[in-house]
Amino acid sequence: MEEFLTPAFWIAVGQIIMIDILLGGDNAVVIALACRRLPPRMRMKGILWGTAGAIGLRVVLIFFALTLLAIPFLKLVGAALLVWIGIKLLVPEDDDGHANIEASDKLWAAVKTIIVADLVMSVDNVIAIAGAAHGAHADHQLALVIFGLLVSIPIIVWGSQLVIKLMDRFPLIITAGGMLLGWIAGTMAVGDPAVAQPGEWTWMPKVPQTDAVKYAAGVAGALMVLVWGKWIASRRAAAAPAA
Repeated sequence: MEEFLTPAFWIAVGQIIMIDILLGGDNAVVIALACRRLPPRMRMKGILWGTAGAIGLRVVLIFFALTLLAIPFLKLVGAALLVWIGIKLLVPEDDDGHANIEASDKLWAAVKTIIVADLVMSVDNVIAIAGAAHGAHADHQLALVIFGLLVSIPIIVWGSQLVIKLMDRFPLIITAGGMLLGWIAGTMAVGDPAVAQPGEWTWMPKVPQTDAVKYAAGVAGALMVLVWGKWIASRRAAAAPAA
């Protein structure tokens, strides 16, 4: 019980909720598109059942992700993916994928559409949440993830449009979110068993497992996402008039 009262636990919960808000904005769009042809009296049911199924599926995926992150080198791969996700967050691309979301006038068909679409879009979210939870006590990682998801459900379902408007008005929120993913990537990478365990994989360089090293790795990851993302964004902005 004491583990749930530590600052590290609540920092991880906050990171998970922020990740859900930043990477889960598409959920509101998918839900709206999938349920738009339902009768008004059934729309709320479609939203609730679709969201419940999508969140349940995501919990299962995250459970396997937490297990896989204990395997050597997978944290390094996950960290690289998180850096890429963070950069992609700072360099939004034109996305016509929502045009493929099929609306249905049948409740369970709409629910199925929501769950399948969410599964396709959940890879980045799952990796990021598993990375945020990996620093917690091993016995509480899955509980932490589920708690963070449960808290974020009303934010995603009912508050996504507000959050999207805030992000449009204050781009700094998106920048901070991308840097957060870079921070998680850095701290995850130095905790990989291949670089953290001195007695094993001796051909790999080892990293001291101190707070200073983890903070330095987090700062490096955040700055990497910021600099790389802004550089790519500026290149695309410069190339746009020519195109």
